Amino acid sequence: MQVYVNGQSQIEYDRSKSLPEKQLEYLEKMDQEMSAGFELAGEQVKDPDLLQRAQFVAGYLSQALFSENDAMIAASCAWLALRLQDLKQVKIIQDEEQISIDLVFDETRVNQVKVDLSMPTKAKPLH
Repeated sequence: MQVYVNGQSQIEYDRSKSLPEKQLEYLEKMDQEMSAGFELAGEQVKDPDLLQRAQFVAGYLSQALFSENDAMIAASCAWLALRLQDLKQVKIIQDEEQISIDLVFDETRVNQVKVDLSMPTKAKPLH
């Protein structure tokens, strides 16, 4: 499972690595707490289904990435990857006013190359 922020790969979660028992217990605790319900997109969800839980956890993942909270990033990624085996990507887009999150089940991106571009300070026009 891959996590992208504004089109840039941030995390690649390897599902083949097993989690220690303590971390699995924490994921179970997350499930129990979500069973009590939560607010999602301004609405109270009393009996959340798996997709609603995934949207909620993905929201926490985006917060964790922007606040650089490694423990929350790890827990959120593990929950999403283990509970949604078909999830290929989490795409987080942040603009000036809002954050949007897409859970992608039907595409993977492989062999990517990150290219950082910087504009020259003094450049001649191309024409």
